[in-house]
Amino acid sequence: MRYIIGIDIGTTNTKAVAYTDEGVVLQSAGVSYPVFSDESGRHELDPELLLEAVISTLRAVREKTVDKAELAGVSFSCAMHSLIAVDAAGKPLTRAITWADLRPAKYAKELKESAAGRRIYRQTGTPIHAMSPLCKLLWLKATAPELFGRAARFISIKEYIWWRLLGSYAVDHSIASATGLLDIRSFDWCEEALAVAGIHAGQLSELVPGTFMASGVQPEFRSLGLPDGLPFIIGGSDGCLANLGSSAIRPGETALTIGTSGAIRMTASAPEYDVRERIFSYILTERQYVCGGATNNGGNVIQWYTAGLLGAKAGSSGAGKTGLSGAPGETTDPLDHWVKEADTVPAGCEGLVFLPYLRGERAPVWDADAKGVFFGIRSVHEQPHFMRAILEGVSYSLYQVGASLEETIGPIQHIYASGGFTRSKTWLQMIADVFFKRVYVTGIADASAIGAAMMGFYALGIIADLEASAGLVKVVETYEPDAGRHAVYQENFRIFTELYSRLKDLM
Repeated sequence: MRYIIGIDIGTTNTKAVAYTDEGVVLQSAGVSYPVFSDESGRHELDPELLLEAVISTLRAVREKTVDKAELAGVSFSCAMHSLIAVDAAGKPLTRAITWADLRPAKYAKELKESAAGRRIYRQTGTPIHAMSPLCKLLWLKATAPELFGRAARFISIKEYIWWRLLGSYAVDHSIASATGLLDIRSFDWCEEALAVAGIHAGQLSELVPGTFMASGVQPEFRSLGLPDGLPFIIGGSDGCLANLGSSAIRPGETALTIGTSGAIRMTASAPEYDVRERIFSYILTERQYVCGGATNNGGNVIQWYTAGLLGAKAGSSGAGKTGLSGAPGETTDPLDHWVKEADTVPAGCEGLVFLPYLRGERAPVWDADAKGVFFGIRSVHEQPHFMRAILEGVSYSLYQVGASLEETIGPIQHIYASGGFTRSKTWLQMIADVFFKRVYVTGIADASAIGAAMMGFYALGIIADLEASAGLVKVVETYEPDAGRHAVYQENFRIFTELYSRLKDLM
């Protein structure tokens, strides 16, 4: 029996999972780190803390599995859209600017409204939005020209980790295709996007497929005690690999993830162009693309509500952290208490509707200025109504993206759910009812880390193709949709979409 350690570097924590070629999780570990944010829209991570988290989780998993099976490799997943400016020695000049950073919003809006922006979206498959490294570069060039000029390279979180561990700059097609700088049909940098950003290809990393491998860690990391010559597989982005790790790899099979944020994605054989520019098309392999959309607002909205408004504190009854990175069956306060309490409220919240745009919004509205709204408040509404309205609002956002997917690519057959929200039966049933689709839960909360391991098996020839990875995933729960609740949700969804349409200019 062989295993690969899949490492997923996320926005709030890094997770490592030892996953065998028989589909068994041997061990897992996770490390959280602080986010640096403020009212300007800043949302940054410390690159050194990210590296420490990778090393710490890798070491923890390796130590607990060293005698259980043969370690075949280490493979990576990472959050998309990050940007780090580094000097000629590779020293960071900035923190890691994440997808959630809203400071480039002005420059994104100007580009989006231009003919160049429309051409770049068509070539790159990345919607023009503050999240993208392309727009981050525009902002950095305009607001910090001296720093911009000193930067020898512009890289992502995973590229920084790869360079520190293995001593070379490489970026997989999957991460690169989420930058707004890659032509997703030619698999080369998009010249128009580079020109708009004011950089050249030499300031970017070498483009490689997700199966790209290297070995020989830098001397400072040899204390990890890894086997000599152990292959490191570069892997892909968290979104694309979540589809792989969730078994949503065939046409019509759709992955839905809710963690800190949320996303819904479908695998396609070619990049899809949405004339309304609502969805992305990112590369998984040379023959497989993952199309869909991500919302800025998922479990972070529960965090805001329970901690920020209710004043809940970790360890108190009915309070704590969101816990949305946990595995199914684990209990932490908000999902164990507040979300269960929301189940006492009927579907539709007796007319209460919530727009969850606390951090602006990505798909499908792509509006960094979008704001959160509770609508329809009456004296009948109590705390559980507001909690349920939050869950429904996040679900409506994903349903709206799903509708865009169906219009562009084709019908959703069923949904594979992943992420920490799979611990909540209330929320899983809600997704089935809102979409009116069967929802499968695989029992794998860390779908991106599992997907990274599967990409590693494919790179090493342990599995013949990525479709074969579906046999490694076991469904542990199924949720059937209810027609009556779906009808109620449809009425509130109509109000949901109309609310944003009417309020966006005021926002």
